[in-house]
Amino acid sequence: MTQRMYQPELESMSRDEITDLQMRRLRDMVRYARDNNDLFRRRFQKAGVEPEDIRIPADIMRLPIMDKENLRLAYPDGFRCVDMSTIREMHMSSGSTGSPIVMLYNASDLQQWAECMARCYVMAGCDAGDPVQITPSFGLFNGGFGMYHGAREAGLFVIPTGAGNTARQIKLAKDFCTRILTGVVSYGIRVLEELQKGKEELPKLTIGIFGAETFSESMKKTLEDGLGLEAFNIYGMTETGGVGTLGQDCPDHSGIHIWEDHYIVEVLDRETREPLPDGEEGEIYITALTRQALPVIRFRTGDLAHVVSRDRCACGRTHIRVSPITGRVDDMLIIKGINFFPSQVEQALMEIPGIYPNYQIIIEEIKGVKDVRINVEAEPTITGFTVEKHLKERLGFSPKGDVFPPGSLPRQEGKAVRVFHKKGDS
Repeated sequence: MTQRMYQPELESMSRDEITDLQMRRLRDMVRYARDNNDLFRRRFQKAGVEPEDIRIPADIMRLPIMDKENLRLAYPDGFRCVDMSTIREMHMSSGSTGSPIVMLYNASDLQQWAECMARCYVMAGCDAGDPVQITPSFGLFNGGFGMYHGAREAGLFVIPTGAGNTARQIKLAKDFCTRILTGVVSYGIRVLEELQKGKEELPKLTIGIFGAETFSESMKKTLEDGLGLEAFNIYGMTETGGVGTLGQDCPDHSGIHIWEDHYIVEVLDRETREPLPDGEEGEIYITALTRQALPVIRFRTGDLAHVVSRDRCACGRTHIRVSPITGRVDDMLIIKGINFFPSQVEQALMEIPGIYPNYQIIIEEIKGVKDVRINVEAEPTITGFTVEKHLKERLGFSPKGDVFPPGSLPRQEGKAVRVFHKKGDS
């Protein structure tokens, strides 16, 4: 299944070549960060590590860990490693739990972002001149600009719609023969619902690139069957430089390729922070090897996944494959002694014929006791008993909940809000 690559000499290196390149770049990055930023220098001094100490892959464990709190405390640019006069762009997280996390870009960083995203587009089967509709917002959220930078690099025809106004999105997709749709996972469902409501189709649409939310296999199948496309799971975050910087799955759909010439990925135990064997789920840590303005070193992402393979993929690429993100460390819910993630609820719901993709997980807390209510949209033949029985079999407990007609539950134009918290006294 060998396919065209954007940078074949880099995407198909041998494992030894990848390791050698990573070690050279990691030493260089530690030296660069130490010499250009006081915060990094003090962190490395406290850990007692010098660039020359990095000789083999296991030596990365000697470097201190970064997390979101480090970046928030350093707001707006405490970890910046270049002169402010060279900064050409910025993006940031929502900052819903304190100071926002800012990512700065110089010209080299923007080119790195564009190349990583272009690899993702080409890996999905996009050709120069293909119309790509970019539905993430163009603003402080990195999604729209990241898709745009990569599309320009790959020579695609950009339709920069941004978020919202789904009826207009569909009209533009028809008028300009959109072949590639990009967006957050839940907005793909929003487009599908609008098409079904108007009994319309987008026959030219063949590729969907979705990210920013957990992407269960059942939800992926719903999008593929409903929109008539092949769906790809793209990976990246503000702290790594934006959407697509980390990688994406290929047409073999056997894991997400991480661009290892630009990033080192570690999968560590959530409690001990020790490396886990391939195949065992843990928390993803990322080290940026080529970003200049604001690099991250051993950044704790909070994402949960496992290494699928380090062998050459059927697509010909040799970069490590990790599983789709199953959830986040801080997303885990504990109800009646049962631990579960919202993504597990989604997977179970989508297995029930007649259930629609819009749902709510409502955590109710009364006098300190938590319970869960799961509301779904479904066809008239689906009963609450059907839903409760299936979730009991899959999750191990029986949630309360109601079944609503399609279109009844609220929608969002951006990322979907699936989990709600409700407190009461009685």
